[in-house]
Amino acid sequence: MENKNQFCDPVTGECTPTDLPKEDFNQQARTDQEIIYVGDPMCSWCWGISNHLKDLKSHFSDYKFSVVLGGLRPGGGGAWDDQMKEFLKHHWQEVTERSGQPFGYSLFDRVDFNYDTEPPCRAVVTSRKWIRDQELEFFEAVSRKFYVDNDDPNKPEFYRSICEQFNIPFDEFLVDFESDELKLATNQDFQLNRQWGVKGYPTVLFKTGDQLYQINNGYMEFDQMKSVVGKINLEVAAS
Repeated sequence: MENKNQFCDPVTGECTPTDLPKEDFNQQARTDQEIIYVGDPMCSWCWGISNHLKDLKSHFSDYKFSVVLGGLRPGGGGAWDDQMKEFLKHHWQEVTERSGQPFGYSLFDRVDFNYDTEPPCRAVVTSRKWIRDQELEFFEAVSRKFYVDNDDPNKPEFYRSICEQFNIPFDEFLVDFESDELKLATNQDFQLNRQWGVKGYPTVLFKTGDQLYQINNGYMEFDQMKSVVGKINLEVAAS
């Protein structure tokens, strides 16, 4: 099922982002060997793959694990009408059927809602100041509060309980979250993953030296991702 504002494929388990304005952006070199997760807290397939990503991070604990925020629909702006609600409801049911992840449906009782994914992405970027090694867990907490509790991540108060969960001082978090500096840093994540050629979320990459390898593009379970990492390591060793 397609909506003019976004598209999520039930076969591949991938959500395609909206286009961004073209900007000059100097890609920051990443030299450490690492697994890089590219996703958006308001991407439903990213919520679907969440448990498998935690298993991947735990299994490959010797590797650096980092998160790059995708920017599925920064700015939102789509009509919150019956068509959009039906599209989302149907899609969420597809994600549950395939992944087992729970969803709440009280969101569709709201008269107005802006599906703007920039604020929750910015919240994860902001959290890096305090919990660089727990970005994935913070990301998941944001997704859970949206998808299960159906709270509005466009409202700063949304993040209070999550900050408490991770022992982040909320008042300090809020100052950074609302700053132009963090808005720019979030947009740099958006630009970076597009420069890498990422076309949809969730995407998981493996980086060694200056070389990026794709582990998956779309929903994939842990055992499959682990197998791909093994094949990449063999390929790297043989090169």
